[in-house]
Amino acid sequence: MSTTLLILAGLVLLVLGGELFVRGAVRIAERLGVSPLMIGLTLVGFGTSTPELVTSVQASLAGSPGIAIGNIVGSNIANILLILGISALVFPIAVPSAALRRDGMLGALVAAALLGVGLFWTLDRMAGVVFLLGLAGYIAYAWRQESAATGDHTAAFEKAQAMEEVHPGGLAVHAPIVTDNFWRGVPASIGFVVVGLALVVGGGGLLVEGATGLARSLGVSESVIGLTIVAVGTSMPELVTSLVAAFRRHADVALGNVLGSNIYNVLGIGGATALIAPTAVPPEIAGFDMFVMLGVSLLLLVLARSGWRIGRREGALLVALYAGYLAWSWPA
Repeated sequence: MSTTLLILAGLVLLVLGGELFVRGAVRIAERLGVSPLMIGLTLVGFGTSTPELVTSVQASLAGSPGIAIGNIVGSNIANILLILGISALVFPIAVPSAALRRDGMLGALVAAALLGVGLFWTLDRMAGVVFLLGLAGYIAYAWRQESAATGDHTAAFEKAQAMEEVHPGGLAVHAPIVTDNFWRGVPASIGFVVVGLALVVGGGGLLVEGATGLARSLGVSESVIGLTIVAVGTSMPELVTSLVAAFRRHADVALGNVLGSNIYNVLGIGGATALIAPTAVPPEIAGFDMFVMLGVSLLLLVLARSGWRIGRREGALLVALYAGYLAWSWPA
């Protein structure tokens, strides 16, 4: 099978498997009486990040740090420049000031933390534990904030809500808790989890194999492939959920989806990858692309603060900047 087909097959399996896994896990959690809010902040919130998680872990286990770290960094860059830019082109995004100060600043801080690890440390188990504890703290804060019902939603909540936009009535963060007849539907849900897990693991393996083969055949580094092709491919769920929200004129949810995804990517995926398969950060990524990730996170704060709105002109700028980043990253 050609490298292109391996990559495409891997992406399809990752997305399909992640969908099945999350659906099954959500249904089981509902039967266990877990609150819809907690399901949304954890299982559904992580759902669109499943492709990035499996790909980075498998790449790290396979000894391909350029793909493992490049996937995380490249996904965050693509989320802001490409996905948010396209969403703003579809429908201008109103920016809640409280959300920007809280989640936007946190997104920049975690980007700076990953840059610090890349420059002065390594993605070892200690860093993984710190990142995962940070994510647990953020989810706990989001839980308290949403439970207070102030109407000031966190990015973690809006990331789950964006996925609900794609599955109306299917993966709801407001759905009633179902506890009657516990075993009804549980065998099928367990089957979804098992099949979904098998698909994401298999898809991740195909994607990593195809990406490394493509790097060899094109004579480019694995980091370039991880930062671009793999990162954009594994970010497809975020692109779909953000676009659906934008088309339905819920563009503020698209912003929360991007900010939440970037926080989950660094703290959750970076933390899990470091804990399961510690890996060194490639110098070329630490020396350039992580600075780009931090730079675009700060740029988002500036653009969003200007008029508390990201309009079509700003969206076009973000997409143009992503095109420039791709042109710079790929060797002539």
